[in-house]
Amino acid sequence: MTTEFDQDEVARQVAEKLREKFPDTDAATLKQIVNEEVAVLAQLPVHDYVAVLSERAARKRLKKLD
Repeated sequence: MTTEFDQDEVARQVAEKLREKFPDTDAATLKQIVNEEVAVLAQLPVHDYVAVLSERAARKRLKKLD
């Protein structure tokens, strides 16, 4: 069973989740970082773990901003 991959929806969900963990981070900065990380992973042939991996990568980058 194949599910349709919606890059925008994944980015929205990841940004929403990280907004709770990084409430003091500028929303535009957070969204940009998440979009960049999702875009990189979306180029791969398998999309099963894009949300988890992009969240992890974005969280790492956001922690460096603090």
